[in-house]
Amino acid sequence: MLTTVEATHAIKQAMSPFDSEIVPLGSAMGRVLRQPVNAERDQPPFDRVMMDGIALRFADFDGGQRKFAIQSRQHAGDTAHTLEAGKCIEIMTGACLPEGADCIVPVERITVSDGAAEIEAGYNADLRQHVHGRGSDHTGGTQLLRPGTRIAPADIAIIASAGLPEIEVSRLPTVRVISTGNELIAPGKPIEAHQIRESNGPAVIAMLNQHGYDDCQHDHLADDVVILENRIAQHLDEADVLVLSGGVSMGKADFVPQVLKKLGVEVKFHKISQRPGKPMWFGIGPRKQAVFALPGNPVSTLVCCRHYVIPALANASGASPGNPEFAALAQDVAFRPKLSCFLPTRLVSNAAGTLLALPVHTNTSGDFASLTGTDGYVELALEDTFFETGTTVPLHRW
Repeated sequence: MLTTVEATHAIKQAMSPFDSEIVPLGSAMGRVLRQPVNAERDQPPFDRVMMDGIALRFADFDGGQRKFAIQSRQHAGDTAHTLEAGKCIEIMTGACLPEGADCIVPVERITVSDGAAEIEAGYNADLRQHVHGRGSDHTGGTQLLRPGTRIAPADIAIIASAGLPEIEVSRLPTVRVISTGNELIAPGKPIEAHQIRESNGPAVIAMLNQHGYDDCQHDHLADDVVILENRIAQHLDEADVLVLSGGVSMGKADFVPQVLKKLGVEVKFHKISQRPGKPMWFGIGPRKQAVFALPGNPVSTLVCCRHYVIPALANASGASPGNPEFAALAQDVAFRPKLSCFLPTRLVSNAAGTLLALPVHTNTSGDFASLTGTDGYVELALEDTFFETGTTVPLHRW
């Protein structure tokens, strides 16, 4: 069996990068950037006034002048006026600094009467106060966003400020989620005592959607070799990624590995030294499709989807790796056998601000109801079987 690290590396090495496409700026939210974004010009592009008030020459103020005839009024968006000596210009926040002006006095510090502005007694002004200097944020041509950035709302503002109405991003993969099992019955349909509700498919779709992959469809297939061959072949023709749930263990009706082999999917590994999710299978199809066959127990399915499928899609999209997270165990954990343990947790903080992971033990890997309210899971190393309170462990949020 591969370790969790080896399995992650094998998936990364086997999967081909997704193509890129050009999308309008309004459709770029959440997508992975595939081009650098450089500043169109200096920011701010001019000396920008930061307060409503009056613009004047500091030399006049420094020379003792406190009353200034109002020459004109300048709003944000107006062409910069040229200030005459000994006078002031009424100025608004966001406006260009008038030519010849180098000091802004806030409106709260002046009194306006008979066409003149008088500065209150005792007020101390400074050269270039309340002026946001041209290029002080960045200069034209500066790289503002790197390829691999997952575009957030603030990034949309940056792209727009660079004057780009459209942007190159990774194409979203077409994903087919396939649940297998004769015992599965969809919500809303009549169910017998010996049957169970089909929950893995909707949960996997939801997790994919949560992470920005919305070109997904779900299919439920019976444990029948002919049906599996025909429908999986169709999905391989239509999709970039297949995520199967169930049929990969050692049961006599676990046909998925043999069907995938017959359809030309090359197995890269089968089984990982972890719990839950040990029977996981991964392979590459004849057209470089990525095929993830996850164990059918709900906790195993969700953990394997989050730990392997989601990062693999991000990597194939060219997304920059995120910073790893860690938390301290809030209580002792004993675990056997020697396998990497993915333990669902709720997160809390102590008075010192330390992030603590409170383990949530499931009865079995089918106990999906225990996952409600959890924030993710921690990864306990396979080398150990006992972990003391306060041990720092890797954290993976759902």
